Amino acid sequence: MKTASIFELLTFATLATAQPLPARSGRVVVREVPQEHSHERILRSVAASLNQNNPDGIQDPVFALLGNAAAAAGAGDIKDLDCLQQAVADQAFTNAKAAGDAQGMTDALIFRTLERNTAAVGQKSALCTSVQAVNPEIAALTQHQDPASDGAAEFNKQIALDLAVQIASIGGDPQAAIDSGTFAPGEIGDPTAAGNTCDDANDPEGCIFTQNLLVPDVTPDEINQAVASAGGSASTGTSAADVASTTTAATAPAATTAATSDTASSSSAQSNTADATVTGDLGTCAGGSPLIEFGPGFDGRKEDSFQPVDRATFNHGSAQNIAIIADFICGQLSSKCKAGADVVSACKAGQAAATANGVEGQAAADAFNAAFS
Repeated sequence: MKTASIFELLTFATLATAQPLPARSGRVVVREVPQEHSHERILRSVAASLNQNNPDGIQDPVFALLGNAAAAAGAGDIKDLDCLQQAVADQAFTNAKAAGDAQGMTDALIFRTLERNTAAVGQKSALCTSVQAVNPEIAALTQHQDPASDGAAEFNKQIALDLAVQIASIGGDPQAAIDSGTFAPGEIGDPTAAGNTCDDANDPEGCIFTQNLLVPDVTPDEINQAVASAGGSASTGTSAADVASTTTAATAPAATTAATSDTASSSSAQSNTADATVTGDLGTCAGGSPLIEFGPGFDGRKEDSFQPVDRATFNHGSAQNIAIIADFICGQLSSKCKAGADVVSACKAGQAAATANGVEGQAAADAFNAAFS
């Protein structure tokens, strides 16, 4: 219903931080109606966890849900603003784990998957590609996308299911993953940039909940099935009792676990992709591999999932939905690598083949990889 200036965006953030912010230009920037306070109780919980130890000086979690222009004012030492949301969630999770706070850990996981504001209805927010999260539970997740964007329904559903599995792994209630959902889709091309949103920093519960605006991505039964398929439940993974005695230093083994899983999966990657050869110009990523592997144990997961074979070049955590990994790799080939048009086209063709109806598991990875041959 309205547009917002940078000054107004920072006003929203000021309500949450109660801290002085640098003066900004009054230049008008059109964007989708604000919604960064829609899940307010999650924001407040994550802020409490983050404030226990905030080495990067991030002013408030709300900045991570703003567009980059406004987020910069509260990002502290975080340089890649596309990774601010992950950085907030990762540090909040680390702090909650050290404090034995299972609810804080759960809320940090939910926060990592909340939709970020974008410039228009239907526009996707950029994924974090330059930094790997310390905690594998955070690394396994990414944010919801605008519900009017291409493929959002399927993408956001998988995000919620992945979230449920991670919540279950720490001993939380996986049904809480439903709370990560967003609004009904807005109208593409709406010149007012209005979506079906709400934004109220004074509603401690969150207006998306109190105004019944949340559209669930998944059903409770689908969550139960996902958790069961992953071999997890509220009694598996890192339980509340497990985290009660941990310290901040205990996060190092989590990173080690992720690295170990990468090493352990290398032989699997070779067997999965032994027959795949990449042809074409990979640009600045020459010598790297844009292929995807499928298997167990990635990022400490119990369930099978997908991840890039070459995580040094294509740095992304694992996901149960191959579309998440394929979309990331294709985006990197185009933007970071400046790969040839033939390679980018092959990647997009592979993504389409891997996500076709009825294609799952190893067959999906094979379909994606075959497009590069």
